[in-house]
Amino acid sequence: MSAAGNEDMSEDVSRPATGWFQRLTSVLFVIFCFELGLFLLIYPWTASWSENYFSWLVRGPHQISWHNLWNNPWLRGGVSGFGLVNLWIAVSEVFRMFTRRPS
Repeated sequence: MSAAGNEDMSEDVSRPATGWFQRLTSVLFVIFCFELGLFLLIYPWTASWSENYFSWLVRGPHQISWHNLWNNPWLRGGVSGFGLVNLWIAVSEVFRMFTRRPS
């Protein structure tokens, strides 16, 4: 096999996937990021945030300080910030899907 034959094979392998599989993957990624972002944005501000398993994970003398940290508005805001980042990723991926130029 010649060197030109090897180049043709490497071009086929390095070419990104197109078609239905790429669209399905993009749609599933958008759904995942949107749901995760919405959950992380809203859940820290509900009453169940304070009463979940992780808020009472630490036992002993540090339990009260851990619970106070868990209920700190700055921590809740940080978690909500990660939710906003995930929502931004989902929206930007939707725009990328619809503005992609056909090859």
